[in-house]
Amino acid sequence: MVRITLLALAVAGSAAAEDAGGIALDLNRLDPVDNACRLTFVADNALVPLTTLALETVLFDHAGRVAALTLFDLGDLPLGSRRVRQFDVAGIACTDIAQVLVNGVASCTGAEPATCAQALRVSGSVAGVEVMQ
Repeated sequence: MVRITLLALAVAGSAAAEDAGGIALDLNRLDPVDNACRLTFVADNALVPLTTLALETVLFDHAGRVAALTLFDLGDLPLGSRRVRQFDVAGIACTDIAQVLVNGVASCTGAEPATCAQALRVSGSVAGVEVMQ
């Protein structure tokens, strides 16, 4: 019983350490605007102060085809702060977006791009849209 408890504590501690120091990015909303879809992201940075973070992002339609490939520049992400960023993607209806793939980190100022990529954790709050990396 003591071994199981110690193992559970070790696993919990390891998961907490893995979560600490990360960059959480949540696709929070999709809203139609003019001839575009506005994607709203909420970012929480617990890594280091970042003066820029740009992500190569791919939008897929319901048939699994690439609907758009774009860079989302999240800009300045201070350490320990929450930021909301919006991006309008022209020529695509929000209802056509089925998946959002963060394909990679195009730039990260304040840390190495590889460090930012490893620290990035994506999620989605929009029903029917899968967010992945």
